[in-house]
Amino acid sequence: MGKITDSVKFLLILNVLFFIGSQFTNGIAERLFALYYFENPNFQFWQPLTSMFMHGGFMHILFNMYALWAFGSPLEMRWGQKKFLFFYFSAGLGSVLIYTLVNYYHVQAGMDALLNIGMSHEQIMSFLSTGSYNTSILDSVSQDTIQSMYQSYNGVALGASGAVYGVLVAFGIMFPNVELMLMFVPVPIKAKYFIPGLIVLDLVLGITGAPTGIAHFAHIGGALFGFIMAWYWKKNSFDNTRWN
Repeated sequence: MGKITDSVKFLLILNVLFFIGSQFTNGIAERLFALYYFENPNFQFWQPLTSMFMHGGFMHILFNMYALWAFGSPLEMRWGQKKFLFFYFSAGLGSVLIYTLVNYYHVQAGMDALLNIGMSHEQIMSFLSTGSYNTSILDSVSQDTIQSMYQSYNGVALGASGAVYGVLVAFGIMFPNVELMLMFVPVPIKAKYFIPGLIVLDLVLGITGAPTGIAHFAHIGGALFGFIMAWYWKKNSFDNTRWN
């Protein structure tokens, strides 16, 4: 895992440039390039792609870029440049799709609940815009439903994590017996055990709605799409066919 391949280097540079540039825009870059819910007025059609290059802080981009270098380079050496890039962006867009579907579920569940107690569509949209509502509705609709609806509609997703999770899963499929050493666990763990464990943790945190500030279902989406592609290619021996 020492060598850095061409596509991984390109992705690293692009992510770092986006990160540095976004520090001098007073939040404008996030509003333009992070991913908003598709019915939110701030949504733009390019955000599913550009959000993959935005990061919320130094540690966020550091961990993502480390994982991209460590696990992406071996995959690119195995698959070739074009195939790796296709995989990376497909996993990233897959993560956006799953994340958006989960948000759609929360928004629609909240919408249905509020319509059922007599709120008009205009009143609901006013709540989604301002965040203010008559607390009497909590007699009929749970606060969790209200909060999930509001956060799903107004929240933003940013980062390469979805695509990186696809890379992690593919690495586990292609190199299952490689031992990984973690900083906080001083014992080598094989990729085929560590990576599924990481996915299960994200799934549990996503389902329970733990307030971590992390888009767990974006991780799950990237992992799912990454698994499907890598498993299919390995099963059909496509991993030995370079696209270059």
